[in-house]
Amino acid sequence: MRKTKVTVAHLKHQFKALVLASTLVFIAGCSASKQAVSQTGTRNDKQPMVAFEQKPGQLLITIGGQPFATYIYENPVITRPFFAHVKTPCGIQATRNFPPLPEDPQDHSTMHPGIWLSFGNLSGRDYWRNKAKIEHEMFVEQPDGGPGKGTFTVRNFYMSTDGKDRMLAELVKYTILVRPSGYLLVTNSTFSSESGDFTFGDQEEMGLGFRVNTQISAQYGKGQITNAEGMKGGNDTWGKTSNWIDYSGIIDNKYVGMSLMPDPDNFRPSWYHARDYGFIAANPFGRKAMKQGEESAITVKKGENFQLGFGILIHCNPAGEKVNVEQAYQGYLQLRKS
Repeated sequence: MRKTKVTVAHLKHQFKALVLASTLVFIAGCSASKQAVSQTGTRNDKQPMVAFEQKPGQLLITIGGQPFATYIYENPVITRPFFAHVKTPCGIQATRNFPPLPEDPQDHSTMHPGIWLSFGNLSGRDYWRNKAKIEHEMFVEQPDGGPGKGTFTVRNFYMSTDGKDRMLAELVKYTILVRPSGYLLVTNSTFSSESGDFTFGDQEEMGLGFRVNTQISAQYGKGQITNAEGMKGGNDTWGKTSNWIDYSGIIDNKYVGMSLMPDPDNFRPSWYHARDYGFIAANPFGRKAMKQGEESAITVKKGENFQLGFGILIHCNPAGEKVNVEQAYQGYLQLRKS
C-alpha cells in the first residue's frame, strides 16, 4: 500500500464541514428549567475553589477542598507526564488506581496511569511505551486557582531515545473547569522544533488516552462505552470517528465516568482506540493502524507550530440520571469560542 505524506496545512480544510455540522446539534433541552446557567455553561451560584499544591515532581489539584487529581511530571518508571487518581465531583475515582491494586487488572501498568497524551511513533521514537522520555522543563505559567477554574502551563521536551538531545518542544496549557455536567479538563498543546522537521507516524498508540476505574470497565465491571452516534462497546466504536466518546458505569449507586472530546480545530478528526478492558484513546494519526486508509505521516516543518487539543469531562450523577454528554460537548464548543 502506498504511503501518503502530507503536511498539516493540507489537512485543515478537510475538517471545516464537520465542525459546522457539530455546532448545529445543540438541542433546546438544555433550557433554563433546571438551573440558572450562563452562556459559557457555568452556574450562577458560588463555584468551588480550584487549588494547587506543589510537591516534588507532582502537582496536587483540589476542587472545593477535595482531591481532584495529581499531575505527575517526574516518575522513576513512567517517563512522560500524566494525571493520576482523577476524582469525580462526588469523590469517586474515575481512573484506574495508580499503580494498579491487586483487585485491578495488571495489564499496561506503566502505560495506562490515568489520563495522558503521548505517541508511539514520533519521528520513529516511542514515547507511549516509555522507550523515550518526555521531559518536563518548567511551569511556564504557574498554577493559578480560583472559583470554578484553575490553569497551569508547562513546557515539555521530547528527548532522543538515548536521552541526550531535545528533539522538539511541547507547550501545553491545562485548564480545569467546574461545569454543570462535571469537571472539565481541557488540554491545548503546541508542538514545535527549531532544530529540524518532525513526523507523527501511523500507529494505534497515538494521542490522548485514559484508563477508567476497573469497576466501570465493560470487561471487569459494570460499564459501557458509548459514542455520539449511539454505538456501544469496544468492537463497535473502535476505529470510528465521533464528536465524543464516553466510558461510564455504576459505582456505589452513582453513574460515573469520563467523556473524551477532541477539539474540532485539530487538523482532522480522531479515530477511537476503544477497549472493553477499560481504555480509550483519541487518535488522529493512525489512519492505517485504525483501518481507515493509507499509512499516514504528518510532518511539521522546522519553525512551524502544530496544535492539538482535547476536552475530558469527568462526571458523576445519581444512578438513574445519566450525564447529557451531547449538551456538555456543546458547552465545550462554546467555551472554545469565548
